[in-house]
Amino acid sequence: MSVPAFLGDVWHWQLETMHEVSRVRADLRARIGHPSVSSSSTEDARDGLLLVFEELASNALRHGGGSVRAMIIAGPDGWLLDLSDEAPDRPPVPAVDRDPALGGMGLHLVAQLSADYGWEERPGRKHVWARLPNGLTPLESPADRVPEPRAPEIPQQRD
Repeated sequence: MSVPAFLGDVWHWQLETMHEVSRVRADLRARIGHPSVSSSSTEDARDGLLLVFEELASNALRHGGGSVRAMIIAGPDGWLLDLSDEAPDRPPVPAVDRDPALGGMGLHLVAQLSADYGWEERPGRKHVWARLPNGLTPLESPADRVPEPRAPEIPQQRD
């Protein structure tokens, strides 16, 4: 699924090591703590953004390759995170049938906190993205994302 178009303020970082993830997270926390952002989002939504950023950034560094780029767009309804690395041939793979104590559950967490998410291969890069709400508008539950079942057909009576 392609990275969606999203309007807002664009923030960029380059990540080389896990230590830089902590530094960028602190910078991101300061940016979203600014009154212009914090007044248009909930504390839970901002905490979710920080958590999803850390999961996607650490996954890109651990499982991706080469240079990792982080881009966050802060829009009026929430945020778009786009983490890219130089390993387009290694898609993100969520852990299945695994004891959560063994780790590897980050993509499941991203799915729970995001309005939608996905990944896309581009020439020489893989982009893993998530769109997060600002917390002021309720996030659709998975049931809301499933089409409504059609009413059963009623057989016509014959005379």
